[in-house]
Amino acid sequence: MSLLPFNFPNFLQPNVAQPSEFYEGTQFRWGQVVFRPAVFKEEAFVLAFVLGYLFLWQWGKWANKSKANAWLEAHRSLLTAQFSKPTSASGTLIQDGGSDFYNFSTGRRGVSSLHTVFSLLPRHDLFELAIQFGRGLIELDYRPYDKIELDFTLSPSAGVPNFVWAVVDKDDVKSFKQDRWDLTFAKTTDVPTLPAQYTVFTEVADVTETLLKPNAFLNLATILKDPAQNRYFKSLSVSDLPMEAPDTTIPLMEQPKHVVLTLELPSNPDETLPLVQAAFAFVDYLESRNFTLRPETKPKLKKVRADMEEFLKREVTKDDDTAEKKRAEKRKAEQERIAKLSAAEQKKHDEKERKRTLRKAQTRGGGARARNG
Repeated sequence: MSLLPFNFPNFLQPNVAQPSEFYEGTQFRWGQVVFRPAVFKEEAFVLAFVLGYLFLWQWGKWANKSKANAWLEAHRSLLTAQFSKPTSASGTLIQDGGSDFYNFSTGRRGVSSLHTVFSLLPRHDLFELAIQFGRGLIELDYRPYDKIELDFTLSPSAGVPNFVWAVVDKDDVKSFKQDRWDLTFAKTTDVPTLPAQYTVFTEVADVTETLLKPNAFLNLATILKDPAQNRYFKSLSVSDLPMEAPDTTIPLMEQPKHVVLTLELPSNPDETLPLVQAAFAFVDYLESRNFTLRPETKPKLKKVRADMEEFLKREVTKDDDTAEKKRAEKRKAEQERIAKLSAAEQKKHDEKERKRTLRKAQTRGGGARARNG
């Protein structure tokens, strides 16, 4: 009698489906091999889904790359006129995944660099598209779109005052505030010279009056009143502070200044050319002698940054004190645990700690000898 609870030889034999004697569908025969397509209906659906998904993946990546390259080509002559090195070393966009692309420009007076970032819809990822669609049904203010962000890093020698200011489409105010730590310094206000669909973030009214006065550079208010332009405009910001909460290693007054223009990618890439030209004129205006603030404004802005810097340092000190307190409590708990052990267990623990200390000393000594050698 077998000791196994089942027939082991039969268990090793593959479970091959027995062909039906009454099959009347299409079949293909090659020697002893017979293929009957109707038997593999479920497998056919799975294969079709996989092939369709792979096709959409490749098509989506190609579509996004084509859109980004078309925009770059439409603005290449402008970048070439503005920068000595208008594109990345390869002359093409740097790709990161199927929907993110980058271009780096440098070599211009007053501008250290320009990062052009494309964050396009995930046309290559069917599941992520479905998630975005579902989120749009739940959150009425959520509307994903093909985004272009032109981030101008101003040269330290440009002499632009320290302030935070932005013009933002009201439909994007919520997401804009969530992504920008520096906007905690500014308050929102409506400006009569701008269309009603825009709001302004500003620290002091003086900055808004100076930046939006007529004929300041390429009158921003006039550009935003043009329906052909404002349909693609999302925001324009100036900031001397980082977008994310910083550490205290770099003083706030020494942070690099940025001008960031955010656009929606148009179907015809030439349509955003006037907005990009206006961004360059805006940068030039900021570093020109025509842009001046009232004498009492700069001390106010400087005091705000000094107060915030002190606050950040206190928060870091508080975190350090909390961490040290936790370490002290842990050491105390460990000492109390050891005190409750028997004499033999305490001796064993002390011997273990002695060996661990010896190993650490040998490791440090070996590293020092290697450095000296």
